Amino acid sequence: MNDFKVLRAEKTWQRAGAYSVRIQGMNRQHHIALQDEFDEHDGDESKYIVLLDDEYPVATCRFYELDNSTVLVGRVVVLPDYRGQHLGSRVIKEAEKWIKELGYNQIRIDSRVEAVGFYEKLGYTRMDDEVIKSWSFDCKRMYKIL
Repeated sequence: MNDFKVLRAEKTWQRAGAYSVRIQGMNRQHHIALQDEFDEHDGDESKYIVLLDDEYPVATCRFYELDNSTVLVGRVVVLPDYRGQHLGSRVIKEAEKWIKELGYNQIRIDSRVEAVGFYEKLGYTRMDDEVIKSWSFDCKRMYKIL
């Protein structure tokens, strides 16, 4: 297993690594238009975790504040060649550490329906049974108290 470097991306050049993973994993693989993948939450107020394999960005997630106690984690992407190495759970756990350090005590995630079990293994709970749409994906709202 590779020794991946964790980057807490706050600067523009660091966020470029997160954007690179998202372009390859969502725009290219799922044909999501760039104007849909990148939104008003991509910027200085958001924080990003990027996992690097020898300085090459291979996995990422983003989080931003919803209120003074809650953040939303999203845009969790692992490049196809790196899947199956538990990098998705690693970016989530790294984000949780940072979120806790910043003083938040709750995380919300809008999980694709097929990923609900993944988040449940990480301690997240479904908010309800409602299915919401995010692009063309069916999602469920989930949360975790830190």
